[in-house]
This record gives sequence, C-alpha cells and structure tokens, in this order.
Amino acid sequence: MAKRTTPKKNPDKKSVVRKKKGLTKRDVLRKCEQLSNWGKWGKNDQLGVLNYITPRDIVDASQLIKRGKVFRLGLNLDEDGPQNGLFGGRWNPMHHMMATGTDAVQGIQEELVGMRYADDFINLPTQAASQWDALSHVFYKDKMWNGYPAILVDARGAHKNGIEHFADKMVGRGVLLDVARHKKKPRLADGYGITINDLERTAKAQGVEVRRGDFVVINTGQMADCLDRREWGGYAGGNAPGLAFETVDWIYENQIAGICSDTWGIEVRPNETVDGTNQPWHWVTIPCIGIVHGEIWYLRELVDDCAKDGVYEFFLCAPPLVITRGTGSPINPQAIK
Repeated sequence: MAKRTTPKKNPDKKSVVRKKKGLTKRDVLRKCEQLSNWGKWGKNDQLGVLNYITPRDIVDASQLIKRGKVFRLGLNLDEDGPQNGLFGGRWNPMHHMMATGTDAVQGIQEELVGMRYADDFINLPTQAASQWDALSHVFYKDKMWNGYPAILVDARGAHKNGIEHFADKMVGRGVLLDVARHKKKPRLADGYGITINDLERTAKAQGVEVRRGDFVVINTGQMADCLDRREWGGYAGGNAPGLAFETVDWIYENQIAGICSDTWGIEVRPNETVDGTNQPWHWVTIPCIGIVHGEIWYLRELVDDCAKDGVYEFFLCAPPLVITRGTGSPINPQAIK
C-alpha cells in the first residue's frame, strides 16, 4: 500500500476553464496531464487510487456498523432497465430459462439427467445496470491507466487494468453526499453541474467529512424520479445532472478511492465542452487520476434512511464479478449502517 501523502493543491489554478468560455479538448488534455497519478504506486500498478485504502481504513469502516441495517444499491437486473441503445448499443439485461418446472412435471428432465430442476442464464453488457468501470474502460490518447498501451485491450479483453484486479478491493468507508436534498429538490435538473462548492456545502450541512480512501456516493435524484414516473427517457446517455468538470480537482486533492452516483455517467450532461469532446470528466478521472466509477446505483432506501438518522457514512461492500480481462462489471453494492 502507498503511504499516506498530503493532498496536492491544484497545480495550475489558471487552467480551470470558466463556464462562460467553454471547455475544449485542449483544456481537457491539459488537465489530464496536471492530475495524472501515473507511476505513483509503481510502473506495474493496476489499482489506481484504491491504493489509498489501508487495512486500518477497512477495520475503521467496519466500526460504522451500528444497527446491522443493510441497503442494497443495485438496480434490478431485468428487461425494464434504463438502456435504450443510445450509447454504444448497450441493451438491458435479458433473463432466459434453460430448464423450468414445466419441463420437470412433464418428466423430460428425469429421462435426461435423473432429477428435476430449474436453470437459467442472463445476457447483458457489463455496464448495462449498476456497475463498476474498470481502469481499462477509458483511454487518454493511446494510453490507459498508468501508461499502459490502449492496444492491450483487444478482442479477448483487457490484458492490463481488468476488473478482476478489484475482486477483493471494493470495501471501505462509504459517504453519501445527497446534493439533491441539500438543494431542497427531489431531483436536480438535467444539465445541472454539481460544483466543488456544492459538494463541500453538502458535506458540511450533513456533518460528514470526506477522507482519504473513501467511496463517495452522489445522489442527484434522477434515478428515483425515473422509477417514480416509470419512464427512463434519455437516462442512459441523454441529459442528466452530474458532477461539473471542475470536480476533477476535488477528487484528486481529496484522494478518494471511488466515485459513484445514481446517474448513468456521473458527470453532467450535456457536457461542458464546446467542441464535441464527449465525457471530458471521464478522460481525466479513469485513465489519469486512476479512480473507478460506480454508475447507475440505486440509492432510494439509503437516501431516506440517512435523512432520517442524520448519519451519512457507512460500511460499503461492493465487489465486482471476477470477470477475467473485463472492462466493467455488474454489481449489487451493499451499504451497511
């Protein structure tokens, strides 16, 4: 594990682009270079900022369990999910039966295998529902996290920075920042960019401190609104509230280990770029800072409970599936209070 270091300040305040001017690809690439953590944990590292989490941090996080109350943060894996093919042709999970009770009572199975049973399978993109992005998911120019060549992600998957490296790493202290409630809104408006000021004011109002190695979970209210209306609309790839580009500095300086949200892509959409550069916040966070994204998280019950008891920290357990060379994984995270 890397030793704890003093968070670095923004190395170049002038590089933070004013919203009125607009963000360009050149600005994004400059920020990638300024906030790069490449080599910080050695040339062979494939964990990124998960290195900030120490065994002591995990033990301390376990002490947050007071009531034994568990909140599932995973969206249902079914055909009513949010995907509509808007981005990358992703589809909703499809659940199929291989063997059923109908087969059983007809006696078909006993003739074949000597028993009666049910069996099934699912078909889904790894990032169709609640999920982690791996550090091989987004590239900076022709490189991925820690300077590995992008061509190491080929037809057989990610030969570096695969999701399997996180199989025993995604546990620790979780912090909910309920920005929507702090702004006194059931949901933030599409296109609303959550600023550093919003994050810090929300944490202060909730009486919670964001620390090194935390998994920070942002609630915008967007998913809950879609579920209430029974209409996903443009949720998957369309307009959304989310983190403004400036928050890359906050993520870097606070040395958090994971960033998660109830939205499809965490960052604000439409993006703040003026030249068509898509998902600029992703360009900096995943390949350069080395932080994983938890996207499409179901937060309703956790949000309500935190509002009731005023406790916005919890033990988070969110391991991915051990998908060899995967660039992402579906998950059902558990917040325990």
